[in-house]
Amino acid sequence: MPTSSASQLPRSSAAFSALLWLCLLALTGSAAAQEPPASTQAPAAPSATPPQSPAPPPPVKDKQDEEAANAPHPPPLNVEYAQYGVAIAGEINLNSGAACPEDEENPNNTPCIIGSGGGLTVRAGYRSPGPWYIGGAYEFIKMDSGNLYRLGIFQQLRLEMRYLPDIGAYRVSPYVTWGLGGVGYGNEWGMETGGALLFVGGGVEFEVSRVALLGLNLVYRPVLIAGWTDTAGQERDTALAQFIGFDLVLEIRTELERR
Repeated sequence: MPTSSASQLPRSSAAFSALLWLCLLALTGSAAAQEPPASTQAPAAPSATPPQSPAPPPPVKDKQDEEAANAPHPPPLNVEYAQYGVAIAGEINLNSGAACPEDEENPNNTPCIIGSGGGLTVRAGYRSPGPWYIGGAYEFIKMDSGNLYRLGIFQQLRLEMRYLPDIGAYRVSPYVTWGLGGVGYGNEWGMETGGALLFVGGGVEFEVSRVALLGLNLVYRPVLIAGWTDTAGQERDTALAQFIGFDLVLEIRTELERR
């Protein structure tokens, strides 16, 4: 009996060991089956296409171009102005016409009553957005009357036009001017005779600031003066007198409100 029990003990141990290895192999196989194979795992696809950045602006060629691109551009010339001012005026007599006959036609040697003189001009007008100016002027001249008048005043009331072409010059604007008007002449602001005038000429204005202008103009001015009898009792015939007029101008301009 002892021999049979001793022979059965190794057999039971071998069976128990085989059963233990089978359990371990079963557990290992189930764990491997639960894990997915490495070859089947792939990276997730992106959910959406990333936004594209805006294209960069074209490069600026140089510093001057960059400053020009960033600098504010002035608006076109579309501003209307009221322009007004005063001027020191002069009239140089070229010919007095029939109002002052030659010595052989003037036996009494009566002095010429129409000469040269100087005075002031007051003017005001409208400056368009373009090259045009239209306005009016009043001028009075203390005229050389050959001592026939105590204070001979030659007065003019004129309609004036200017055309200022754009020549691209900075602050300087040349112009041509023309116009017409009426005149009156007499002693101490009196009106003993009158007439009409035309003028044509040119000038230049210099922009001291945005609102202030200095200018100079020179015109040829024929004046038709009606005949009259002067204080010396001399008959003065209707005459076409001729003058060279000039103005040294100071003008101010005010921007008009746009409706």
